[in-house]
Amino acid sequence: MLAENLQHWAEREREEGQKAGVEGTLRKLITLKFGEIPESASKRLEQATDEQLDAWVEQILSANSLDDLFTTR
Repeated sequence: MLAENLQHWAEREREEGQKAGVEGTLRKLITLKFGEIPESASKRLEQATDEQLDAWVEQILSANSLDDLFTTR
C-alpha cells in the first residue's frame, strides 16, 4: 500500500514536472516572439491542459500573434 502510494505520487510529480517544463519553454518562446506575456495569456497558459500546451508548441512558429496562437486549428 505504501509502495503503491509512493509510486503514484512519484508518477504525478513527474507528470507535473513535464507540464511545467513545456509551459516554461512555451512562455520563453512567446516572450521571444511577441514580447511580454499579458496577464490574460499567462493565466491561459497556467490553466492549459497538456494537449493544449502541445498544440501551442506546434503552432508557435507559424503564429503571427498571441490571438493567432491561441486560436484552435
